[in-house]
Amino acid sequence: MPKKPSKSPAGKGPRTPARKPARVAAKRPTAAPKAGSADLSHERIVRALETIAAHLSTQGKPAATPESFTQADAYVWHPDGRLSAVPRVSRVELFLLKGVDRMRDILMENTERFAGGLPANNALLWGARGMGKSSLVKAAHASINADRKASEKLKLIEIHREDIESLPALMEQLRASSFRFIVFCDDLSFDGNDASYKSLKAVLEGGIEGRPENVILYATSNRRHLLAREMIENERSTAINPGEAVEEKVSLSDRFGLWLGFHRCSQDEYLAMVRGYCSHFGIKVEDEALEREALEWSTTRGSRSGRVAWQFVQELAGRLGVKLAGK
Repeated sequence: MPKKPSKSPAGKGPRTPARKPARVAAKRPTAAPKAGSADLSHERIVRALETIAAHLSTQGKPAATPESFTQADAYVWHPDGRLSAVPRVSRVELFLLKGVDRMRDILMENTERFAGGLPANNALLWGARGMGKSSLVKAAHASINADRKASEKLKLIEIHREDIESLPALMEQLRASSFRFIVFCDDLSFDGNDASYKSLKAVLEGGIEGRPENVILYATSNRRHLLAREMIENERSTAINPGEAVEEKVSLSDRFGLWLGFHRCSQDEYLAMVRGYCSHFGIKVEDEALEREALEWSTTRGSRSGRVAWQFVQELAGRLGVKLAGK
């Protein structure tokens, strides 16, 4: 008796082999990758290597040689080891700085001793803003160099506050030179958890190598102790021995042998600054009108200082069409 054909589970016909859905086959990856994908990855690797090579070549540039210090009397230090020459320093003449006679004389005497190869102190110029702290450093440097031979001139090197951690690297470059250097940091202060002040402490005094004999450090700051009050208070509150924490912070300023305090000027000193600038630059205004306008300007600014006096003179010169040549 012949067998009856088997029925499908649904009872609608003979059973046939099940076919795999087309979508399953479509999911299988192709064996050959796209041609452009490998090229793109290769280009990215090449670009990354070129960037790294350029960065390393910049860092590997030779440090300043003794001969390079003959190019200028002033330089700016970069943390990658470069010293950029400054052909013309932005400064004012020493005699134009009014109301700072005592600080001027002390700093000039200290700088002259250093330039002559005698012992001298690192100096911290601190106090009221706009009273000529940084101007005095630059003016003292220019005044000392005025009558010196090219081989005996002092070199002024500015290091920015944020680059203080690279100060030991700068000292290493300067140590081997026959020139003498003033390393100058303007508006030096430390906030929060900034620990870079320890690099400065080691260079000033206390490190194994210490400060090179041919280098002196001048810094300006609005703070006498260079550290924010809340920073010192935080250290005191969290320390086992609060006194030791405060000593750690205050000891930075102690390593500057010379402290020069700058205070707000009187009205007479402010007017003397204005008159000095006007006389030097040939700005001719009746004294009564000059005094009235200068006092009005300081009132609108809310303070009297050398900076405010200079800003007023620039305003006055611009209004009268006078160029401030020889600034």
